[in-house]
Amino acid sequence: MASVSKLMESRRLLMIILLGALAWSLASVEWKDGVLHTRGISALGEISGAIFKLDLSGETLGKLLIAAWRTVAYAVAGLSLALVIGLPLGIVGSGVLNSSANKRRTVQTLVRFILGFLRSIHELVWAWLFVAAIGLSPLAAVLALAIPYGGILGRIYSELFQDVPEAPLRALRNAGASEWRVFWYGRLPAVLPELIGYTFYRFECGIRSATVLSFVGLGGLGYQIGISLDDLAYGRAWTFILGLVGLIVLVEAWSATVRRKIIL
Repeated sequence: MASVSKLMESRRLLMIILLGALAWSLASVEWKDGVLHTRGISALGEISGAIFKLDLSGETLGKLLIAAWRTVAYAVAGLSLALVIGLPLGIVGSGVLNSSANKRRTVQTLVRFILGFLRSIHELVWAWLFVAAIGLSPLAAVLALAIPYGGILGRIYSELFQDVPEAPLRALRNAGASEWRVFWYGRLPAVLPELIGYTFYRFECGIRSATVLSFVGLGGLGYQIGISLDDLAYGRAWTFILGLVGLIVLVEAWSATVRRKIIL
């Protein structure tokens, strides 16, 4: 009963803090300037109505295919490099390969600090930094995606490796297996469906992030959406937006198929 009471008190305190933050944020808004600018409602109506007037001309569809390909290429390259960063750091940061408790805590602390640093900076900030350093290059987009995503993947992977039940792993150790063999034949197969599922989820996020990154001039769907909005070509903008939705749906279907085959 005492633990339940403490839990309820902590939830009540959290709710009070959240409500206080909401009230403070609302009080900080300059309401006298209005929420929408002049003609904001009518412009919103024009944009919403344009979804029924899609631009399906050959030129627009050609640009859609090129932009979608470029967006997917950024996402694939960025996530591939993120895996190179995140998987080794996730394995080491989980501490499952260290039998010594002191060494495990030291390694975990160091690696998790690195992972925390990598994922604490948003990919859009990394994009601005790399664009300033190397210019409007595809490499800037790839690195901007890879660094924070590597930190995110590493953190999640480390937690998945730690959460594997100990009973089957203990049987491997009793048979004389080293910690590396326990990882390879016990931990990794146990979490492989979750690893793949979460990696596909991050790939979906990578496509959306690559779209956002392209707004800074790196090309892709976001760049085309931005140009269309600047030209007030809302029907064309919706064509590119729905193309992005189609990409996400395809990735989700692919992810579900792969996970189903692994489980079966």
